[in-house]
Amino acid sequence: MLRLHEPAAAAISALLYPHAEVVLHDLASGCISAIWNAFSGRRPGMDSLVEAEFPPSGTDEKVLGPYEKTGTDGRRLKSVTAVLRDDAGTAVGLLCINMDVSRIDDAVKLLAAFAGTPGPRPASLFEGDWREAINNALHAWLKGQGLALSALKRKERVAMVGELDRAGLFRTRNAVEHLAGLIGSSRASIYNYLAEARGEAKKER
Repeated sequence: MLRLHEPAAAAISALLYPHAEVVLHDLASGCISAIWNAFSGRRPGMDSLVEAEFPPSGTDEKVLGPYEKTGTDGRRLKSVTAVLRDDAGTAVGLLCINMDVSRIDDAVKLLAAFAGTPGPRPASLFEGDWREAINNALHAWLKGQGLALSALKRKERVAMVGELDRAGLFRTRNAVEHLAGLIGSSRASIYNYLAEARGEAKKER
């Protein structure tokens, strides 16, 4: 019966090699029937160390896990077990996949170290950086409004330009050209938005 599952177990091992150990347990003998990519050091014929009455009577579980294990060298493993049954529904074996996720943990730590929260920006480096000021103001406005740049309508573009104008960000000669590049518009359109925003501001006074 267990031999029928060996091709599937071998295929899983080949796909996940070298990061997964795949084990077939024979519940009748209580021993390992076959094993692939055996980084645990186990071999066929060794004791499975599975409870004699597994699975408990009255249960019909098909898949157990995923759950965590610790490898012989301390590596963190993420495992899942399929209960193999015969035509009568009796559990005859287990197909266990033990995935070594320690390298993923290391990668997460590395990425977190690079992408972690940086310290405060040196003010002296950014006092005159009007491009950075426009970038920050634009995306802060989008976030505050819950809008995506690609979905902005004309009315929203006018409101956005008006907000940047009130912040004094158009005092620099090239600010209009920079903003046009950011939002995929023309300089003429930015000037039109700016004129409309200033006209609306005058009406409100």
